[in-house]
Amino acid sequence: MEKAFISGEYITLGQLLKLSGAAQTGGQAKFMIADGRVRVNGSVVLQRGKKVFPGDIVDIDGKLVIEVEKEE
Repeated sequence: MEKAFISGEYITLGQLLKLSGAAQTGGQAKFMIADGRVRVNGSVVLQRGKKVFPGDIVDIDGKLVIEVEKEE
């Protein structure tokens, strides 16, 4: 499981996919999400602007799992 550190209270799902390297562009992130390839805490999410908070687990294609943590 990889970790993504964020400085704010939350990050949008699209931004997280780019930050983690799972998507190289916002457009690529948009299509990954629209295709139902991304789950947050076990539920498929179809909104690119979904807020992801520290403690959330993001699963992409069942292969890349990211735990979001607050940057200290």
